[in-house]
Amino acid sequence: MESWIIWAIIGLVVLILIPATVKILPEYERGVILRLGRYLGTKGPGFFLIIPFVDNMRKADLRIITMDVPPQEVITKDNVTVRVNAVVYFRVVQPEDAILKVMDYVRATSQIAQTTLRNVLGQAELDELLTQREKLNQSLQQIIDEHTDPWGIKVSAVEIKEVELAEQMKRMMAAQAEAERERRAKIIHADGEFQASERLADAGAIIAREPVTLQLRYLQTLTEIAVEKNSTVIFPLPMDLIKMFMDKVEGKKSD
Repeated sequence: MESWIIWAIIGLVVLILIPATVKILPEYERGVILRLGRYLGTKGPGFFLIIPFVDNMRKADLRIITMDVPPQEVITKDNVTVRVNAVVYFRVVQPEDAILKVMDYVRATSQIAQTTLRNVLGQAELDELLTQREKLNQSLQQIIDEHTDPWGIKVSAVEIKEVELAEQMKRMMAAQAEAERERRAKIIHADGEFQASERLADAGAIIAREPVTLQLRYLQTLTEIAVEKNSTVIFPLPMDLIKMFMDKVEGKKSD
């Protein structure tokens, strides 16, 4: 066999072995090494070598994964059917556990999130689901994190995205909200009437003690009417006001 053929075969073998031997991983990835099926160690990031056809490397991404939880049918504690979806933020903290202890850690986390979402929200009432989401988010995060911790997964946050109600329930809630607004408006109106009656009672008490205040009020009303462009104004005068002027006239006559 000619030498160039031998060198060509050697070169071809080297070209095949180099990619299988030389591994370079970025900062956010780790390589779980299995040698003849047994766990050898976790390597990376950067440059390292493995033995071709003997070592097998499985990659694990350490970045935060954002996973949408599909809409789930949930029956709340007060027997209301709703559709709820959520989003889960998690990351791999132990690459060897994520690779060796679960077949597909992303799918497994998704399944745990779906079942936990149904269980936790099924123990809450509708009002709590609509108004206390932060409390429910924390409960979901804690439970899911406890389940995924043996897999080397850390759940950092769970957020309920949308709560979808049936149309009939929406109409009922709208009617309830309208009734509540009407009730509050009536209470505010009644409070206003009560305060106004108190002020009128105070004013009446003052007028009863000081009759001259009623005369001053009449004069103020005349001033306000005079501002208007009216040709004729008929305004009744109180007898007390007329009597005051009559007393003055009679006093002058007697002098």
